[in-house]
Amino acid sequence: METKPKHTPPFGQLFIVATPIGNLADISYRAVETLKSVDIIGAEDTRTSLTLLRHYAINTPMISLHEHNESAMLEKVQARLERGESMALISDAGTPLISDPGYRLVRHLRKAGFDVIPIPGASSVMAALCAAGLTTDHFRFAGFLPRSGKARVQAIKRTAASDETSIILESPRRLLTTLQDLLSELDEAREVVVAREITKLHEEFIAGTASELIEHFNLHPPRGEMVLMVAAASDIAIELSDKQVIDCLSTEAMQSLPPSARAKALANTLNIPRARVYALINSA
Repeated sequence: METKPKHTPPFGQLFIVATPIGNLADISYRAVETLKSVDIIGAEDTRTSLTLLRHYAINTPMISLHEHNESAMLEKVQARLERGESMALISDAGTPLISDPGYRLVRHLRKAGFDVIPIPGASSVMAALCAAGLTTDHFRFAGFLPRSGKARVQAIKRTAASDETSIILESPRRLLTTLQDLLSELDEAREVVVAREITKLHEEFIAGTASELIEHFNLHPPRGEMVLMVAAASDIAIELSDKQVIDCLSTEAMQSLPPSARAKALANTLNIPRARVYALINSA
């Protein structure tokens, strides 16, 4: 473990500031005050961020900090902080670094001993997940999938095999292609949810199987920002009807087991409560 010197005031600090993902009202008082009080704002696209800053009468100067110049900006930002200036980092929308640039800067400054302070707020990932109706106790964020090749095939297979709710960011241009790719790997009954235009006027959550969503978006071409969520592989078992469970109990292999062993084996196989299986055995 390497210990780095800690730079405290009068050295500057870096603030990671979450901004709205659509509705300009979705920003915290602390975020506005931070953006007003720092010496400089590093923005992914200064033209896009100017709308937000004007709305809240924030006159702090901006500099561009994006994926193409981030590495070149590391020493320049550090020099500003060493002079006692503080900086806020914002992305075009939502929480910086979540499928956006900033990781290299945060890592560089932390290793150099500077404070990096999060100012939490809007995130399309969390906003979509909490309203999708899928399990939330475990989930995986896949970000934007690779566009082609072996990496994309592997990403689709990982999503299909995952026992956690999977969250994918997707553009409207590629949504149907991704749904088609998922269709080839997912169980027919696996639930998929697409959230679009979150917090905006035309916010919409569309849920169904991959084939149902393909049919929907063929009739209604996708528009706006998209978050695609795939139910955990184990969740499909929760939707099994009593008849389907009884049919499984009726197999020759199951009939050869005593009731308690049959309930345990089938509950583990289908990932459903053992008490439910046992109750169905007793009611048969």
